[in-house]
Amino acid sequence: MAEAAKKPADKKADKEAPEAKKSPLVMILVVLVAVLVAGGGAAGGMLFWMKSHSPASSSPKAAEAKEEAPKPGAPEIFVPLDPPFVVNFQGDQAVRFLQIAVQVMTHSQVTADLLKLHDPVIKNDLLFLFGGQKVDEMATREGKEKLQAEALEAVRKIVKAAGGNGDSVEALYFTSFVMQ
Repeated sequence: MAEAAKKPADKKADKEAPEAKKSPLVMILVVLVAVLVAGGGAAGGMLFWMKSHSPASSSPKAAEAKEEAPKPGAPEIFVPLDPPFVVNFQGDQAVRFLQIAVQVMTHSQVTADLLKLHDPVIKNDLLFLFGGQKVDEMATREGKEKLQAEALEAVRKIVKAAGGNGDSVEALYFTSFVMQ
């Protein structure tokens, strides 16, 4: 009878042994899943926070809401578009070169930030604008002033498309203008 009493106990021990082996494995998996879910939630929260606080992700309405009218006596902010633009264009009989250094002026820090953020787009559009000029027009003051006005309008258009206030781009200056 002792053997009969042992056998049921052995069967019971055999059943508990695999459960005991599975229990730590299950606990490890549960902890691992919990850590992954918590990490994913933290990463998602951080991305949401970063996106909501970056100027590029602001909606046009949010950018205009942030955009305040310049306060009287607010300092001018000059944003240089470096390096200077160098383009070639057709002259009378030879290829000519034009080098222009440009700075954009605003009183709004939001607009200055948008100008810096969209610098590649601004440079691209101005390069095409400058490259399409004619030598005889660029030789006159009126031609340079016309080009300056066209460049200012191009920059305003880009700022507006980026969700900013295009009118807050107040001026565009040629700080160097060399034709060869």
